[in-house]
Amino acid sequence: MTKPSQAYLDKLQQILTDCNYTIRYERGTFQSGWCLLEQKRIVVLNKFLDVEGRINTLSEIIPQVQVDFDKLTLESQKLYTEIMNKQTSLAF
Repeated sequence: MTKPSQAYLDKLQQILTDCNYTIRYERGTFQSGWCLLEQKRIVVLNKFLDVEGRINTLSEIIPQVQVDFDKLTLESQKLYTEIMNKQTSLAF
């Protein structure tokens, strides 16, 4: 994984935004630091997470959501493929 930075976080957020998900940072008692409202296409993250925590959380969420690969920009497609490959390699 690349070094945790705001730029990398923005790229992860862009994947979800390209797929019409709304990302909100809210206060709450989320056990995992996030909540996914699939029907409304909203991802709610704990606003107290630092940049690295947000990156880890979005990396965990992205494989679980419905992504239309064709809607992604070329850069987002590369990052999405990288995330999915990493997810697959962790499963074995």
